[in-house]
Amino acid sequence: MKKASRKTAHRRGHHKAVPALGGVGLPLYKRIKLEVTRTLSSGALGAGEPLPTEKQLAARYRVSIGTIRRAMDDLVAEHVVVRQQGRGTFLAMFSPERMLNRFWPVFRKDGGREVPIVQTLSFLAERADAGTARALALARGDPTYHIVNLMLMGGNPVLVDDVRLPKVLYPGLTEQNFVSREMTMYGLYQTRYGVNVIRTVDRLHGVAADQETARRFGIAIGTPLLAFIRIAYTFGDKPVELRRTLVYTEAYEYRNAIGGEHRTE
Repeated sequence: MKKASRKTAHRRGHHKAVPALGGVGLPLYKRIKLEVTRTLSSGALGAGEPLPTEKQLAARYRVSIGTIRRAMDDLVAEHVVVRQQGRGTFLAMFSPERMLNRFWPVFRKDGGREVPIVQTLSFLAERADAGTARALALARGDPTYHIVNLMLMGGNPVLVDDVRLPKVLYPGLTEQNFVSREMTMYGLYQTRYGVNVIRTVDRLHGVAADQETARRFGIAIGTPLLAFIRIAYTFGDKPVELRRTLVYTEAYEYRNAIGGEHRTE
């Protein structure tokens, strides 16, 4: 009886249940991609920790390596993960270079790019108004952080960023640790809070500089500016940041390269 029990246990251990895949009706590789994305969004992998290998994933889901590779190719193309030769596949980290290449739409008019120097003008704890609540999928009155940054490029003030963050996603964030960070804001979200920005939606319109904005830029009241309102999203289309940016476009422009552009990463 004991031998039979051990044999039965061995068979059961050998035939482990295949993880249930979501996305019924999608192609198999997209269902795998969805499952890997869910794993990443759960925080199960820490910064710098590699994903399972393609062989391990193929065994886990009982699919071909080709199917796994197609799913991972999509995630690489979307800059969610990066492959490092000889090391494995990792969640993409936010370096200044990646910030420029992926999410920074402001160029010099000669095509050059610069990492801006940021000065934080204010850092406040506030309650979400109706517009902020709607954009960030919060209830009106929920706690938020309200941050205003002035960005200098080429030694001159070029952008004013007005940022709203849901406090629940960034517990313990203070002006001191925000200002003293040695990385981009998206890098801070990722490394300190496990919030990974994977896409943004920008809406653009023109405005005239009001008195406060004119003072910050050192320009005349009424000078034309470009405004863009951005909502940044993490996995599952969850909004994690609302940002209104004003750009003084005398020497700079907003550029959106659909279909890709030369990258330095």
